[in-house]
Amino acid sequence: MRRRMTPNKGRLGVPQKSAQAFTEACNYLPGGVNSPVRAFGGVDIGPLFIEHALGSKIYDIDGNEYIDYVGSWGPMILGHAHPAVVRAIGAAAKKGTSFGAPTLAETALAEKIIAAFDSIEKVRLVSSGTEAVMTAIRLARAYTKKDLIIKMAGCYHGHSDSLLVVAGSGLAENAAASSAGVPDSIAGLTIVIPYNDIDAAKVAFDIQKGQIAAVLVEPVAANMGVVPPVDGYLQSLRNLCDQNEAMLIFDEVITGFRLAPGGAQELFGVKADITCLGKIIGGGLPAAAFGGRADIMDMLAPVGAVYQAGTLSGNPIATAAANATLDILTKQDCYQRLESSAALLEAGLANAARDAGIAITINRVGSIMSCFFTGRPVRNFADVQSTNIKQFKRFFAEMLEQGVYLAPSAYEAMFVSLAHSQRDIEKTIEAAKNSFLKVKDGK
Repeated sequence: MRRRMTPNKGRLGVPQKSAQAFTEACNYLPGGVNSPVRAFGGVDIGPLFIEHALGSKIYDIDGNEYIDYVGSWGPMILGHAHPAVVRAIGAAAKKGTSFGAPTLAETALAEKIIAAFDSIEKVRLVSSGTEAVMTAIRLARAYTKKDLIIKMAGCYHGHSDSLLVVAGSGLAENAAASSAGVPDSIAGLTIVIPYNDIDAAKVAFDIQKGQIAAVLVEPVAANMGVVPPVDGYLQSLRNLCDQNEAMLIFDEVITGFRLAPGGAQELFGVKADITCLGKIIGGGLPAAAFGGRADIMDMLAPVGAVYQAGTLSGNPIATAAANATLDILTKQDCYQRLESSAALLEAGLANAARDAGIAITINRVGSIMSCFFTGRPVRNFADVQSTNIKQFKRFFAEMLEQGVYLAPSAYEAMFVSLAHSQRDIEKTIEAAKNSFLKVKDGK
């Protein structure tokens, strides 16, 4: 007999049809969702079920309209259902949805990626960011003939076993599993240290001398909320890897083609040995990639001994969407427009919070930002965890009530798209003014 579950009801409740749909979904899907954050567990409100989207807006099954700052968690940089992308998808689908054989669109996409990233000479297309990072680690281990990986606390790199880990009991100690089903023997191959702490990285290399294959990092952390690198941090990681014959792997699944055509590497002037990409390069469809120098990438099968394969890698519909998206991003003044819109939103949110007497810290890099409820700087995961999560939950609920859809977690980013108009930004700021006042009243 199936156990029926009732969706969580927040203070402001959930639209009726979405509440009913979540109850039904819980009978068939674990937690009612196919990715955990979609359950809205971080905000104590049941999730919205989305019926359609267009431009900067999404519409739930109750018919409510929201200005969307989730953007499918980053891919929708052009906005939802962009006409050029929709046309490309339709034209590709008419020719066939999957062949399991090479296509010209795969080469075209690879050429665009290589042209954008100075550090990439060859690239392998895959279907998800998790797959890209997982294989990048395998490649780094094979190239260096070492086993240990350094990652940063709070940086999420997908759900492969060696990355679902938390820091050990002491600095630079091997990590412990953070998920059931991950053997300690696998978790022990990863060392977790604080983000933005180059001294911790130096200690890890000293303690594990000659054993570290790679440092894996989001060059701009965006999975604990947006946390930029402090001055010199990325270059110092680059230097440490060079000094210790380790590889530097940049997870640019979020930042690639988001911050600049060449991602965070272009913005900060630091090259990775292997770069992982996703989200935007799929144009809203499931696609990802990893790439690097030719001598590294040629270790992959069928040329080399590092095995990786995927039935739907380079899927023709996904590559059509990707090529259409990158054609727009790399041929227009897109990044200047994104910067202008995001800067306007940042200033408006900061002023609204100040006027309401709410302490916030806004971290923004380009078109991604986070609004942390704290008066202190936020530079690492410990800082994020010390923010006022209760105030964030109240703010989220109030913004949703006023038609603004934010990420349902204090540990996620806001994404501004090219479809967000000045009017959208103004309406968002007005909603924030009201929401901050209610947060203040409910303190």
